[in-house]
Amino acid sequence: AHAKLVNPANRRKIKVIVVGTGLAGASAGATLGEAGYQVESFCYQDSPRRAHSIAAQGGINAAKNYRNDGDSTYRLFYDTVKGGDFRSRESNSYRLAEVSANIIDQCVAQGVPFAREYGGLLDNRSFGGVQVSRTFYARGQTGQQLLIGAYQALERQVAAGTVTTHTRHEMLELIVVDGKARGIIARDMVSGEIQTHLADAVVLASGGYGNVYFLSTNAMGCNVTASWRAHRKGAYFANPCYTQIHPTCIPVSGDHQSKLTLMSESLRNDGRIWVPKRREDCEKDPRQIPDEDRDYYLERLYPSFGNLVPRDIASRQAKNMCDEGRGVGPKVGDFRRGVYLDFKDAIGRLGEDAVRAKYGNLFDMYKQITGEDPYQVPMRIYPAVHYTMGGLWVDYDLQATIPGLFVAGEANFSDHGANRLGASALMQGLADGYFVLPNTIRDYLAPQLGTKPVPTDHPEFKAAEAAAKDRFDQYLSIGGTRSPDSFHMELGKIMLEHCGMERTKQSLEKALSEIPGLHAEFRKDLRVTGDG
Repeated sequence: AHAKLVNPANRRKIKVIVVGTGLAGASAGATLGEAGYQVESFCYQDSPRRAHSIAAQGGINAAKNYRNDGDSTYRLFYDTVKGGDFRSRESNSYRLAEVSANIIDQCVAQGVPFAREYGGLLDNRSFGGVQVSRTFYARGQTGQQLLIGAYQALERQVAAGTVTTHTRHEMLELIVVDGKARGIIARDMVSGEIQTHLADAVVLASGGYGNVYFLSTNAMGCNVTASWRAHRKGAYFANPCYTQIHPTCIPVSGDHQSKLTLMSESLRNDGRIWVPKRREDCEKDPRQIPDEDRDYYLERLYPSFGNLVPRDIASRQAKNMCDEGRGVGPKVGDFRRGVYLDFKDAIGRLGEDAVRAKYGNLFDMYKQITGEDPYQVPMRIYPAVHYTMGGLWVDYDLQATIPGLFVAGEANFSDHGANRLGASALMQGLADGYFVLPNTIRDYLAPQLGTKPVPTDHPEFKAAEAAAKDRFDQYLSIGGTRSPDSFHMELGKIMLEHCGMERTKQSLEKALSEIPGLHAEFRKDLRVTGDG
């Protein structure tokens, strides 16, 4: 009732920068453009539709209660807060549950091809940590289909002239003038040119910081530069310790890897997770191990949820089994890091064609990467860093501690607490972009009408641009012997070993003692090819 409004004629005078074109960034850019604002959209990929949201597989939650199994807005809110170990901001989580149903309607209207039952109604499946079926999906490529929907909405506004896209651009610095966010410094990654872009507000929708662990399910290009530069300018960072380790990923196969591959949590609907009861069976062909010699440990330990326990529990128990010496697959170092995800019973119950219809693209991906056919041999999976619940602090309006800086999707901290439930990331990204941010940002923008524009020669712009250029010049001038990736890999090993799934006071102190030495070597021995 007290939110300020901006009338349609005035929206044309206001410019908003949106950094990132994943589900949160693309939907925010499209919706703000539709409302009539001037939108400048930035992404480091060669096309907005290559944002990493495209890699999400399993589904998107919504409290539609299509299965008539007791779901409701309150139940989705409760599951989100409980799944987050009661560390979410409850007001944001409740709003997320409220708008969840609208997201499905929006996406269906865009033509997103959600899976449907035989009669034509939208289908649902279950995800970990809940006891209802509320997850809408498009085979194992839900993120891709949702992102194409948001992308076409964004491109519609590009054609209408309200949105300008800047591809192959990376944000280097946030410009703060008189305490307010007024633009960004960006680098054209093709020409190397450093550019200044001004706006009345800045939206960061640039994802999380999971790549600090080097091996994760994130693309190699995913980085946290935008959020980090905002933090260095005074934006608070909240809950950086909350990192999600996804339980179903293809295990590490050696030191040559630069990333890991996600296998959707939806596979746990029909796949059964097990390890051999005896260590000496770990080298056997799994098809030769009878049922009585298998330990279906999640079904044994958590009978109410079975294989659909929350992600943090499934990940810890997989690690525990491997630490006991009952891991499977080839040894990497001194350990076998893998457990079986077996579809034999599902294929026997439903038939291979039905399993192929549900999970065919995931099975194909697994076979291409491992050379093993999951229709014939159980999959091998192991936890991997996947998502970060921490991020830049925001208030209920998604505004950071710097006025005029708004943060959406994974880049903010607010909705998931200590552990994100499966199929909630897509829900939050689209909720923030389509429904929340366009309604809350105008409360900040309305009072800005009539204020004098910041002159382009303002000293803050020059200082921010000079700081960004100086950083690049420093890296180029070191002239050392080691590649950036070698430092990144070493940092990732420190983080995963001492600050990963299991943490103690001693392990954290060990990491804190090793990282400064690595940073000092980075400043002394980095080699960056080219001339910038």
